[in-house]
Order: sequence, then C-alpha cells, then structure tokens
Amino acid sequence: MNQAAELGQDGTLHDAAGLGVLWTAVAAGLRIDVGARAFDHWIKHLRPLTFNASTGELLIASPSMFTAEQVERRFADRLRLAWQQHLSGLESIRVVAAPRAGMQSGEPDSVRSMAAQSGPAAPRVALETRFSFDSFVQGRSNVLALNAARRVAAVEPPQFHPLYLRAETGQGKTHLLHAIAAATLARDPSASIILMSAEKFMLEFVAAVRSNDMLAFKARLRAASLLLIDDLQFVIGKDSTQVELLHTFDDIMSSGGRLVVAADRLPHRLDGIDQRLLSRLAGGLVADIDPPDLALRVAILERKALALGADVPPAVIDWIAETFPRNVRELEGALNKLVAYAALTDAPIDLASAQERLAETARGSRARITIEDIQRAVCTHYRIDKSEMASQRRTRAVARPRQVAMYLAKELTPRSYPEIGRRFGGRDHSTVIHAVRTIESLRTDDADLDTDIRRIRRALTA
Repeated sequence: MNQAAELGQDGTLHDAAGLGVLWTAVAAGLRIDVGARAFDHWIKHLRPLTFNASTGELLIASPSMFTAEQVERRFADRLRLAWQQHLSGLESIRVVAAPRAGMQSGEPDSVRSMAAQSGPAAPRVALETRFSFDSFVQGRSNVLALNAARRVAAVEPPQFHPLYLRAETGQGKTHLLHAIAAATLARDPSASIILMSAEKFMLEFVAAVRSNDMLAFKARLRAASLLLIDDLQFVIGKDSTQVELLHTFDDIMSSGGRLVVAADRLPHRLDGIDQRLLSRLAGGLVADIDPPDLALRVAILERKALALGADVPPAVIDWIAETFPRNVRELEGALNKLVAYAALTDAPIDLASAQERLAETARGSRARITIEDIQRAVCTHYRIDKSEMASQRRTRAVARPRQVAMYLAKELTPRSYPEIGRRFGGRDHSTVIHAVRTIESLRTDDADLDTDIRRIRRALTA
C-alpha cells in the first residue's frame, strides 16, 4: 500500500478502502491473539475510519459508546500493536461510537451499515408516575426491599450487585422498579435506563435474531447505566435467552452499571435456569417482599384514600383491610371501586354501603383460585416440591401431577393456554393443550386419577 499517495493536504489517509484491506489482515491476527469468543464479542464489528499521518492516530468506529469504552479499556494495546505491523507511522488508536449523524459520505459502506444497526439512542424509559418511593408504604414485610431499592438509586454505588426482588403478584416489586428508575432520572436526567419485562426481553431477542439485527439489540442493552428486568421467571427454560441475559448482566456490571431483577420466586427456585446466571443473581442481595400484614394494609388504604381525596371512615378502612388480604393491587382495587361509586352517586361512604357494594368482589376474593393455589394443592396431594411444576423433569412421578395441575388451571381459572404455559416453566401452549386432553381422556378410565382430581378440587374450593 502506497501510503504517501493516499494522504490529503491535512495529512489524513482518506482511502477508506485501503484501510479496509488492512483491517482484514489485522483482524485475522487479532482473532488468534485474543481468542475467537472475545474477538466475536468485542472486536469483530469494529471498522477503521481514518488515519492521520501527521499525528499518527488511527480512528476506529464501534457500534456503541459502551463497546468503544470496553475495547479501549481491554484491547487498546493489542489493537495498536496489531495495526503497527501493517500501518507504518501509527502511534495511537482512538475507538469512537459511530452514530448515524456523524457518518461522512466518504466512509466505508460497512461502517455506515454498522451505524445504521446501532440506531438511535434508547428511548426515554416509560414510567408510571404514581410508582415512586414517596408513594410506597413501608412495613415490616417490605422494609429490606425498599431500603435496598433506595440504595440502588442513590449516587453512591450500592454495596451489593445485583439487587434481586422476590415477591408474589401484586406485592409491590414492579412499584419499586419504577421508583428506582424515577429516582435515578431525578438525580441524573442523562442516565441511560432500560426497564422491561423478561418476556419483552425474550421477544426482542427473538426478533433481533430473525432480522439479523443482534448487534443493535446488544448495543442498546449494554449501553444502559441502569437495567431493570421484571418477571424473570418467564425466561425459565429458554436457553438462548438466558445466555444473552447472562452476557448482558456481565457487561453492565463490569462497566459499573446497575442491575435490578424481580421475580415471583427465589433464584434457586427458578428450576431450569442456567447455573452461571443463577450464580450472578444469588451473588447479590435477594430481598423478599412478603404479603402485607393487617397494619400495613390499613396504612396503604389510608394513604390511598388521602391521595384520592376521599373521606373513608376508619371502620370501612379496617373492614376492607380484613376482607382483602391477598395483595396490594386487590386491596387498592376494592377501595377504588368504593370511592368511584360514592363519587358518581353522591352517596356517603359508610360500613353498610361498603359491605353491600363490595359483597360480590369480596366473595370473588375469597373464592378466586390462582394457578399458584392449584400448583400448591397438587404438590401437597402428590407430595412433591412446588419447584417441580416448572422443572424439566419428565418422570411419571412429576409429569403426571404437572399435567393434572395444568388441567385444573384451565378448568378453574380464566387463564389462556399461553398464560398457563408460562407459569409452568415457560412451556409452549401446545404442551398445555396436550396435558388437558390427556387428563380428560385418562379420567374416563382411571378411577384413581379421577378421585385424585376430585379431592384436589374440593380442597381448592372449600
């Protein structure tokens, strides 16, 4: 390569095609030097932009700011030595992100393509404004989780990493995720925050694979300074998704970012989870949010009534708190219904009217059966651990009770086949359909199985 013939008046090497030819040789050596895995993850998508002979600086483009920082931190010396073997006069290398607006018409098509893949910056996270730390009512059941969440959102780095929030549906884990994001944005409006459910992560991952757009998907996630993942239990059994989550978690934590994960069960109860991912989750702080006791339920209702500007007598507050003990969402829903009716009819709120207006809701609360209720009842009857409901084991002692639980879930709850499948270790809806049809068929000829199902149903509806 005739370097002198390719220099402009400013001493810059403008022949990007020539740099591209050199990059092919440099990349081949780097792949051997750093190893195939590290090369494919960090270096493969780099592209040379320009070389300034007067300063000896080579400018290299990366798909994201995060990747640029990581490459300079981990591989700067190796990159420089590799390029010096092919480009005389090189003194230093600078790796930069290549946003679309910064691409020049004279740059290689491969670099413009890479910038297009990286796309615009991640959109501002969509938050529920009502979910803040100020609106979260503290009690004995949630004090650890609340204080840990505040610490994650503080300026000082938390002593634990990551934070894992464990709570059943409606106990406040999603509230805390939004509160962490809101508090972080309040102290740092430029923070890059991603808040998403594990199911959304999985869907975007699959879409990126199908569209051959994994580079943009990875760059967007790894550029986050705060990543919050809700309902992690829905990726159980999805091997490829778990591996991508593992790499994402590692990159964010190694770069100083913060990570919060929420699920309805403890990490070791996520049967079918990758052991490396389990190790990362269990290595941080696991904070439980237990069902609210009576005192906390009363405090939540009082705070909610004040926010609604409603005059709710203490006797009504106490009755609602005692009648709806399952979760916070159900508790607030009952109060909302009562206050809305009073406002629309211009009627006062008293104990008698509350009991009348909420009678059907109260009966539904007592009688409603959840998939978790069914799983517990089936496991108790067959004397197996509840984790087997989501496990991949197929022995008859586990598979048959699991099919019975799926059958009862379809019979006793309004949940769809896909929803039921997700609660049983992320299984496909076709698996649930097969289980339902199998149990329906077996009940006609197997008297013992039919008796088992009747006993379990009686225990659930008693």
